[in-house]
Order: sequence, then C-alpha cells, then structure tokens
Amino acid sequence: MSYVFPPAPTPSVPVVGTEAQFPVHRIYCVGRNYEEHAKEMGFTGREPPFFFMKPADAIVVAPPGATTPLSYPSLTANLHHEIELVVAIGKGGKNIAAADALSHIYGYAVGLDMTRRDLQNDMKKQGRPWSIGKGFDHSAPIGPITPAAKAGDVGKAGIWLQVNGVDRQRSNVAQLIWNIAETIEHLSAAWELQPGDLIYTGTPEGVSAVVTGDMLEGGVDGLGSIRLKLV
Repeated sequence: MSYVFPPAPTPSVPVVGTEAQFPVHRIYCVGRNYEEHAKEMGFTGREPPFFFMKPADAIVVAPPGATTPLSYPSLTANLHHEIELVVAIGKGGKNIAAADALSHIYGYAVGLDMTRRDLQNDMKKQGRPWSIGKGFDHSAPIGPITPAAKAGDVGKAGIWLQVNGVDRQRSNVAQLIWNIAETIEHLSAAWELQPGDLIYTGTPEGVSAVVTGDMLEGGVDGLGSIRLKLV
C-alpha cells in the first residue's frame, strides 16, 4: 500500500514501569460529572451523562518530575484548567455492563481538559457544537498510564490541581456523579469502545482561568502528578 504522503505517527502515552507505549485511538470526555462543578456551571442534579471528544493528537505527554511547556492557544482570552482522572481502555466492547466494565480497563492517568471557555460559551449561546472550545491542539495534557493492578483504589482517590502553588481544585474521585463503571456502560452504548481509547472522566469544582506564565500542577492519589507551564 502507498500513501499520498507519509501517515502521521500514532499518538501514544508511556506506561509506568515499562518501555511500552499505549497507542491512543480516541479521546472521550464526560461533561459535568462532579455535582459541585455542575453547580458552578449553572446546573444541578444527576442529569444523564453526556460526552464530547477530542482528537487523539490533542494529547501532550507530561513526564513525571518534569515541567512540560504548554502553548497558550489562539483565539481565546479565557483559557480554563480542568483536572481529570483518565481511564485507558485495554479491551474493547459494545454495551458493556457496569458490572463488567472494570475488566475492560488497562490503566489510569492524570489528565487536563483545557478549555477555551469564551469560545465554548459563545457556541452554547448559539446552539452550535462547541468543539472549538474543547478539541483544539494540545488541549489534552496527560501523564503516564499506571496499569490498573498497580493503581490502588482509584475510585476513592483524591484529585487536585494547583496554579502557582495555590489550590484551585481539590476533591475525590468518589464524588463522581457517574462512576467509572457507569460511565463505561453509558459510553459503550453509544460507541463501540476500542483498545487505546482514553476517557477523561470529568472535573471537580474550582475551574478557572490561567494565563501565560502560570504553573499548573495536578494529580490523582496513587497516580502521581503532572506539571505544566503555560508559554
């Protein structure tokens, strides 16, 4: 087979404790999946889960112990941070029952869903898709993937983010409205999940704007932390 130009390399994330790379297929994100975050965005209650997507090449790998530069994106004056637990799918499937969902997980990572909030809000007001607010270049920073067997009790792990050393977000994964297994059940009813899929599971309250020069550091207990500087 020949291509009209060389295909782009497959985006991938390193795996903790190995030389292996986790190839990324798709990135799914869950919206408003912590109650207090839903409230700060003007919503209440346990609404049905909803999803949006980012391109696989939106990832920015943030190695542990390093400060990774993150470019401030174009077209926005209101860039927000959203710290998230990321689930890495190792076994695909469709209509996966919640009771079986954890067996489909390869591992977990710390991620950031960076958001051009002004553009997202403009699209919401116009009733248009808000991919421009969520799916832009470099919008999905992520740390290395920890295999599930080594990740501890992720479902009850603390999750946090600091900007310039000051707390912005601090909660617990147990506060998810739709837990990890339920999220996989709902998601796999809409799409057939594939090995290599990443699921950004939602962010807790405290999202706010960051500017060039800010240092962001966030983590999930048991999975380490990532540190990025906006440039």
